[in-house]
Amino acid sequence: MTLRDGFNFAQTNPAWFVFFFVILPIIALLVGWISKDMGNESPWKEVYGCLIYLVCVPGIFAITLNIYLFLFERQSVFDANLVLQVLPIISMIVTLQIIKYHVNLDLIPGFKKLSGLVMIIFFTICIMWFIDRTHIYAIAFLSFPAVIGIFVVLFLVVRYGWYLLMKKG
Repeated sequence: MTLRDGFNFAQTNPAWFVFFFVILPIIALLVGWISKDMGNESPWKEVYGCLIYLVCVPGIFAITLNIYLFLFERQSVFDANLVLQVLPIISMIVTLQIIKYHVNLDLIPGFKKLSGLVMIIFFTICIMWFIDRTHIYAIAFLSFPAVIGIFVVLFLVVRYGWYLLMKKG
C-alpha cells in the first residue's frame, strides 16, 4: 500500500476519518469534565498525553503535507482535500485548546518532544525549499562561504530540534 492508496481510501471512505477527528475534541472535553481539577495528576496526565499524540501526529503530518503540496507540487488551495488536509489541523488546534484549558501542557509527558519534531520538520522543509529554489545562476550571486554558512546554520537549528526531541523529560 502506498501513500497515494491511503489517500484514495480516505477520499472514498471519509466517514472514518471525520469520526476520528471529531471524536478527539469530544473525548478531550469529557476527560476534562471527568478529571475536574486533577488533570495535573498521574492517570489524567497520561490520558491527556495519549490524546495529544493521537491528534498531533496526524495534524503535524497534515501541516507538513500542505506545505509540501503548496511549495513543491504547486497545488492550488482550492484543490485541498478537506478530510486529509484541513480537518486534522482544525481537530489538533481545538483539542489542544481544550486540553490547555484543563491542564498545563508543560506537565504532559513527551509534549516537548512534539515541539522538537515540529522544529526538525520545519527546518528540513526549509532546507529542501532552499535547495529546490536555488539554481546554478542563483548560487553564482552568492559566495561559496555564504552558501556553506546558510547550510551550517540550518543544520545547527535542525540539530537543536533533534536535541529537544531526544531529551528526557
